[in-house]
Amino acid sequence: MTAAAFDPASAAIVVVTFNRSHLLSGLLTSIRTMDPQPGRVVIIDNASSDDTTAVVDSFREGFGAELVYRRLQTNTGGSGGFSEGMRTAYELGAEWIWMMDDDVEVLPDGLARMGRWSHRFKSIQGRRYDYDGSEFYWQYRIADRMGIPIPFAPSKFDASGFKEMNSGCFEGMFIHRSIVQQIGLPDPRFFIYWDDQMYGWLASRLTTAVIVDEFVLRRTREIRQWDMGIRHMNASSNAYRYYIMRNRAFIKQYYRVHDAYSPALFGLGTTATFFKELIRLVFVERTVRGTSNLFRGLRDGGRIGRDRSWQPMPALEA
Repeated sequence: MTAAAFDPASAAIVVVTFNRSHLLSGLLTSIRTMDPQPGRVVIIDNASSDDTTAVVDSFREGFGAELVYRRLQTNTGGSGGFSEGMRTAYELGAEWIWMMDDDVEVLPDGLARMGRWSHRFKSIQGRRYDYDGSEFYWQYRIADRMGIPIPFAPSKFDASGFKEMNSGCFEGMFIHRSIVQQIGLPDPRFFIYWDDQMYGWLASRLTTAVIVDEFVLRRTREIRQWDMGIRHMNASSNAYRYYIMRNRAFIKQYYRVHDAYSPALFGLGTTATFFKELIRLVFVERTVRGTSNLFRGLRDGGRIGRDRSWQPMPALEA
């Protein structure tokens, strides 16, 4: 008995966008010229105030894949957008859900490259090129009990063409509906940051999750970076600094539910995260202003972490 061939029409691309219609236009252009194309493209608009609706409408004629557009009433952050996007794709019957932000383009054979692994794995991450065309390194492994990425996990692939991962990134996560059903939707309470890492970690507890040696995306937005030689550290924002620290509490709660919480090791991971953000401020943004957002995040996260009534996202019905 052989595995069934991958059907591109069974896949839905989920895109979350917010006030970046020019970037969204580039992504939709790349999807329109893909071969093969997915069955649907689900666009979640986080209450944009620009011309996003008009841009989406301009692509409807002759697009190929079905365009499904949802404009939310409020900005729910990337976390809320991906939660709504995955819910929409799942309810529309997608077998495979491919998540991405609006600041990437899909390479012409990207879906075919992801599909060739679909008979072996159910949680798959492809590779992407950075804005300048260089190979983007994504931290695909986390120190499990600490809940933080391992920045120098090996980047080279062997002949197998894949590496096992215990994390996830919504800029390219390709996941089967059976895994979504068991985990439930991405947790919108994160708003931004750590949500995709947590979702990938949950997936890796259910199935063999992998990053494959397939370049399928290209980043289209330049981000200020500190070049560390082998790796880069990107610029951030006050909002990111706040949520980076606050959302450690959500990771803590998920770890508790799954009997993976070690107070000492997780505390060490939180401390390392705090100092990493200080380094980012000094060496990437050349300032020390913004540290108050780190402390605010720790304070508010403390309240969340002490809430013993907290519950994770529920599994979905078949």
